[in-house]
Amino acid sequence: MKLTKLTNLLVLGSALTITAVGCRTKLQNPTPLPGERNHIGNEKPFDNGVPTSNPPPITDTRNGIPPVNGTDFSTWGHDTQTLSRATVYFDFDKSAIKSSEAAKLDDVANYLKGNLSVAVQVEGNCDERGTEEYNRSLGERRALAAREHLVSLGVDAQRVVTISKGEDNPADPGHSESAWSKNRRDEFVVLTPPKP
Repeated sequence: MKLTKLTNLLVLGSALTITAVGCRTKLQNPTPLPGERNHIGNEKPFDNGVPTSNPPPITDTRNGIPPVNGTDFSTWGHDTQTLSRATVYFDFDKSAIKSSEAAKLDDVANYLKGNLSVAVQVEGNCDERGTEEYNRSLGERRALAAREHLVSLGVDAQRVVTISKGEDNPADPGHSESAWSKNRRDEFVVLTPPKP
């Protein structure tokens, strides 16, 4: 009797495994997102969410600035000083904007509203804990949270570029909570258009 039950359980388990694996289907031509990369690492061409025949120039988001809606910000000037006091800090393993940091984003939004010819690059950063991939993703979520907040304050989304530095750009190279708290941040770089 025990052998029959064991045999039945094994057969049932095998059938469920085969069914689960066999039922997996790959999405055929899923709707791509603006800025999404395909299997060979190239950005898919878009113009306001609609595929175009002429893709915007590609920029490596780890070392440069990605194009936004066809605007290549990689040739724009970088001003790291103007908004340096607006650095937003995060809790460990979090990407939500703390209420104590929201006023800094108000300052960034007011600066952008008063200087319509510039854009801003939000750089998401993490402390050294966690894998490189996880920290890259967390840095992106932090930068996107700041971008979303700026847009909610009336800033044109096309003027806000996000990149993740992950754990690669520590503000403090130490290995303590004091250092880590300085590294969990968003920094804002003012982008100025090239002179004609």
